[in-house]
Amino acid sequence: MADQINSLEELGAAAGVTEAAVVATPREAVRDALGRAYATGKRKDAVARVWIKPGSGKVVVNGKEMKAYFARPVLQMILRQPFQVAGVVDQFDVMATVKGGGLSGQAGAVKHGISKALQLYEPALRGALKAAGFLTRDSRVVERKKYGKAKARRSFQFSKR
Repeated sequence: MADQINSLEELGAAAGVTEAAVVATPREAVRDALGRAYATGKRKDAVARVWIKPGSGKVVVNGKEMKAYFARPVLQMILRQPFQVAGVVDQFDVMATVKGGGLSGQAGAVKHGISKALQLYEPALRGALKAAGFLTRDSRVVERKKYGKAKARRSFQFSKR
């Protein structure tokens, strides 16, 4: 019991880790030749490919304006959330293509993609987006149907006779 480790420094010394190796490397911005950041967002069965670049706040989804593609105000609000949390409203243009799922899942996928692209474009925004939970993929998907069942868990109606 004499060689018990009581602090992180002792643990590092025991493992042979130098202080230079402990210093975290700062994240670097990831942009393409056109100055855009790209990310893939997912929710349920929807997959969104999202590109962001500095601009006036225009959002284009599958070649349509956001208000035309996502007509419900709630879905439009979902797409604006990452910008509000990061404090960069109307500073980036978004171009997204989204496939699969329904409108709600697609809106969530685009939101996830925007959040990931924002933190790649400007790594300083990562803390705010992560704290809001926007960088975590919502992994809930529809449960598969089982044999012998009407749906995933629902049984067929019981008949006594």
